Amino acid sequence: MSNESKSRAVPEENKMGVMPVGRLLFSMSLPMMLSMLVQALYNIVDSIFVAKLSEDALSAVSLAFPLQTLIFAVGGGTCVGVNALLSRALGEKDFKKANDVAMNGAFLTVLSYVVFLILGLTVVKPFYVGQLNGTSSPIYGMGVDYLSTVMIFSIGVFCQMYFERLLTSTGKTVYTMLSQLTGAVINIILDPILIFGLLGAPAMGVTGAAVATVIGQCGAAILSAVFNVKFNHEVDLKIKGFRPSAKIIGPIYAIGIPSIIMQSIGSVMTYCMNRILIGFSSTATAVFGVYFKLQSFFFMPLFGLNNGITPIIAYNYGAQKKHRMIKTIKMSLVVSFCLMFIGFLGFELIPDKLLGLFEASTAMLTIGVPALRIIGIHFLIAWFCIIAGTVFQSLGKAVYSMVVSVMRQLVVLIPAAYLLAHFGGLHATWWSFPIAEGMSLAVSTIFLMRIYKKIIKPLPDKE
Repeated sequence: MSNESKSRAVPEENKMGVMPVGRLLFSMSLPMMLSMLVQALYNIVDSIFVAKLSEDALSAVSLAFPLQTLIFAVGGGTCVGVNALLSRALGEKDFKKANDVAMNGAFLTVLSYVVFLILGLTVVKPFYVGQLNGTSSPIYGMGVDYLSTVMIFSIGVFCQMYFERLLTSTGKTVYTMLSQLTGAVINIILDPILIFGLLGAPAMGVTGAAVATVIGQCGAAILSAVFNVKFNHEVDLKIKGFRPSAKIIGPIYAIGIPSIIMQSIGSVMTYCMNRILIGFSSTATAVFGVYFKLQSFFFMPLFGLNNGITPIIAYNYGAQKKHRMIKTIKMSLVVSFCLMFIGFLGFELIPDKLLGLFEASTAMLTIGVPALRIIGIHFLIAWFCIIAGTVFQSLGKAVYSMVVSVMRQLVVLIPAAYLLAHFGGLHATWWSFPIAEGMSLAVSTIFLMRIYKKIIKPLPDKE
């Protein structure tokens, strides 16, 4: 493609470099935050329907969380690298590199799915045996059916993450929102139909929840692919003549692998916490699973904010517009604090009502009410650490995010949970979350100050 045709196909300056920061942050992040909010809602609704089957069914789905998180870790982490490189290339007006990044990202998406297809066929049964210490529990059969379905047919979620990130990288977050909303609505509609056998469908139980999830993900993937072809003219996806490039894949994973590791650590953390909590009762693991569903209602919109600000920071870093970067960071910190404070109030004031959404038994309320109030304390700290991690990734320093995550979830949280469980019992175990978040705050602050002194402050500031 000639330079002349490039200039016709792509505007001289992307809106991320010229639109007023407040309006840009609003236009980029609000659609992502709303779509993430709906995603969180369908996660909660999914578990509410499953909980109507039995507490064992809820536990089966909760125990699947570590491997489900791993899917999002690999797919999402890879897309973080694609997103950052693509936005930076567009900021530098290097459109050929932007297209190369997009195509190599597609290759890595397919490769990631193949890995999880194999894992879905081989590791699900031993995964549940490891958490339940055997196969005698009814939780085992339901869990294996649910997780196998989700992993074997994970092509939908991998493609959804990839195509939505391409849209986000070029500032077209409204289309990302529409595709995510579509997937969520499909899931919410199909859940009761397939779980309970409504409208002539077979009653599939927990497996029905998995099938509904997979169909919703595939629907969102198809729609986001169509949006890219029709509206995302800044990225030219052409299979003809494509060859994987180590020069592109290397930098993608230089940014993406720390993010993958960071999110994968979350899988390890939830697996280890399940092992600790199952020693008390399956009800304790159900409470932990419900906590993750509920906290997603506040954290998912914050992650939507992250998805919106990542290309803004990366683009303006490439364009050397320091004042826009700093203003974006400051405004995102304010928004994130407001979100987390609302979550804190919810967990402290109405934990019984939140648990009641999941058909909570008396035993579940006895364990869950104090658990939510204790864990909720860490919301007052997490907002800063999450935005700091986004800044690290946007500026190519994702290893800082990885270090913070490793220290928080493996070095502090799990050992603290084990010791507190051993010496203080179940009630004390929940304090491991605010303890670990306090450490995360200290380390994130140190890294953010270093980033500012070495990268942001020396950067030229072009108008």
